[in-house]
Amino acid sequence: METQHNKLANDKMNTQQLTVLPDEKVSIGQSVLLGLQHVMAMDVYVVPFLIAMLIGLQSGQSSALIQSTFIAAGIATIIQTHFCMKLPIAQGPSYVPIGAIVGIYAASGSGDLGWSTVLGASLVGAILVIILGYTGIFNKIVKTFIPPIVGGTIIFVVGLSLMPVGLSNNIFNAAGASINQNINLALTSAIVLIICVMLGSVFNKKGRVFRIASVIIALIVGCIAANIMGVLDLSAVSQAKWFSMPQIPFADFSFTFNFSAIITMVIIYIVLMAETTGTWFAVSNAIDKPLTDKQINRGVIGEGIGCFIASLLGSTPVTGYSTNAGVISITGIASRRVFIAAGFWFILFGFSGKLAALISAIPSAVIGGVFVIVCGIIAISGLQVMKNESIGEKEMYVIAVPVILTLALTLLPKDFLYSLPTTVQYLFGSPIATAAIVAILLNKVLPSTK
Repeated sequence: METQHNKLANDKMNTQQLTVLPDEKVSIGQSVLLGLQHVMAMDVYVVPFLIAMLIGLQSGQSSALIQSTFIAAGIATIIQTHFCMKLPIAQGPSYVPIGAIVGIYAASGSGDLGWSTVLGASLVGAILVIILGYTGIFNKIVKTFIPPIVGGTIIFVVGLSLMPVGLSNNIFNAAGASINQNINLALTSAIVLIICVMLGSVFNKKGRVFRIASVIIALIVGCIAANIMGVLDLSAVSQAKWFSMPQIPFADFSFTFNFSAIITMVIIYIVLMAETTGTWFAVSNAIDKPLTDKQINRGVIGEGIGCFIASLLGSTPVTGYSTNAGVISITGIASRRVFIAAGFWFILFGFSGKLAALISAIPSAVIGGVFVIVCGIIAISGLQVMKNESIGEKEMYVIAVPVILTLALTLLPKDFLYSLPTTVQYLFGSPIATAAIVAILLNKVLPSTK
């Protein structure tokens, strides 16, 4: 965790970065607008969409899963931000369990039984996470194994691992437009974002509104550009209903408890917690507020409760999104009220198919342009944590090997990944978690040098 001398060294810079601190109040109107900005910067609909596609859900089932995911993300965000960790953190569906979910679903016979087995395993795993937080076991692990050099490396690889995904999936290979159009759209949103942030920095108070709303302005301008190019498809928005009820437990779905599925999901939750630790460090660094023991314990409890509620709603595990740490650094707004508002937006989207469809209609390349900038900001945050540490020969390997491993796993061909044992697939499927574990091990195993 960040030491006192790191904190002092970063004071000046972060004081300039943040215009609204976590516990400062902002008006309801501002909270609503800025909360929407965080929601738009998060591809919350992507995970349920991918899962629905991979396991072959019908369109009605797919829509229900997306609805449940939005509502779960909203409730989990409010719980984590207002009641548990009390930091500006937005929760969303995690990419980490996707492989396990598809595997459990198929191994359990698919259909209703397959999905109920996934939900039952997720429910039990979430309870275990809550116990880890309540007993303080997870916090002891963090204190023992994650000093600043490791914490900074984890933050850096969080940003680094997301960059190729943003560039490849969101820009170069995004559907609905040619690669030239996608690159132009990404450049448009990225340039507008940077211009807005610079206007806020140069003109201070007069330009503050540009910096605060930089993400939403960039996305709107990107959508206008997409419309001019003829690649903005709003047909799904017009067809979607304004209001629709979400899934109801035991009426629309049930829970089945299978021992091997539960063990599999427990492994996934351990990997997930290793990944979410990186997000917490990134947010901690963005707001210049070192994590306390109490916050880590309560954060783990909040993570567990969020995943428990997600399972009860028929959705998949949720986790803290590192994207928002980058948005905080860009906009300078760290108020928890904004994130609570984001939580209510998620819930609203969960009950309104039309609003959810509107968010889904933003072209991937437009989001990608903002996303890759945010990833770069997160990576730089990791360097800030490490900059006052003494970098000897040991530390070079503690940093370098996880960075190499992150890129290697991000670029690893999927065919080779799927040929590996299932447990290894789960681990290697999350470059962040694997790199974090390797950084921790190297820091403990390698001998210290003068």
